[in-house]
Amino acid sequence: MLYRPFGRMGWNVSAVSMGTWNIGNQWGYLSDDQALDIVRAALDNGINLFDTADAYGIPHGMSELRLGKIIPSVRDKVFIVSKIGNWGLRSDDGLKFKSIDSVRLCGHAICGRMKIEYADVMLCHIANIEDPTVFIEGFQALVKEGFAREYGISTNNFDVFKRFYDISNGECAVLELDYSLINKQPEEQILDFCREHGVGVLVRGPLAMGVLAGKYDESTVFTDNVRAGWNDGQPGRAKYLDNLAKMRSVKGKLSEINPELPLTQAAVRYVISHPAQPVAIPGMTSPKQVADNAEAGKCVFTPQEFAQL
Repeated sequence: MLYRPFGRMGWNVSAVSMGTWNIGNQWGYLSDDQALDIVRAALDNGINLFDTADAYGIPHGMSELRLGKIIPSVRDKVFIVSKIGNWGLRSDDGLKFKSIDSVRLCGHAICGRMKIEYADVMLCHIANIEDPTVFIEGFQALVKEGFAREYGISTNNFDVFKRFYDISNGECAVLELDYSLINKQPEEQILDFCREHGVGVLVRGPLAMGVLAGKYDESTVFTDNVRAGWNDGQPGRAKYLDNLAKMRSVKGKLSEINPELPLTQAAVRYVISHPAQPVAIPGMTSPKQVADNAEAGKCVFTPQEFAQL
């Protein structure tokens, strides 16, 4: 596994880390034992950063609760990132975030569910937020109280990110965004900004929610809550079909560059090969998938290979 300094913090973070949305039952049911085996496999494969959110899981907070069964015993060896902003939305009971106390409430609860004294990073989970002042002040309070070390935002929108960064007077230390072989928009502007300003980058969706696994096609019927909208007749169908076409194009190019490299590993390796040195946080639903993703983190593409892809 490659390890790299994470933004200006300089933390030695595994280039391939773990997103934990998948261990909370929203992508399909997992028992506690199955979920914990995945987390243990991640640790065994050198992964030392875990990304989660207060709203991940059925019920809300399940991913954090499961992490809380293991993380306290290895707390000095791992980095924990969580996100605030979507608690209760699926049950039509979302917080309004009218004051910093709502942010503080969520931050305290995050630490409680994972049985840790602090999170290394807390992120705003509202991707289109217009005025992030309440979140920034809430995060600053959590840092002062010792419940967080750094803070930032999860968004794909450069304007939203830049506004957050500016209002924080440059304190924004981490950006989480969607980036993959079939979504290269971050390469246009936002990754270069992060590189220039020492903002650590977390990449969710390096496998495009499974499309870049190369095992789905037009006949696939998705039964999980997250991707059911891709099924025939659903609102996300056209985008799904477009992504399938992009995946096949990428697969063809990969066969020219390195026919021995599995598509999934190429997809994860691609995003960590950008000069901004992002950290990929793919979701994982089995110990084997953990090992496959970790394998991708053993090296990066050469600049020539990166440009070809």
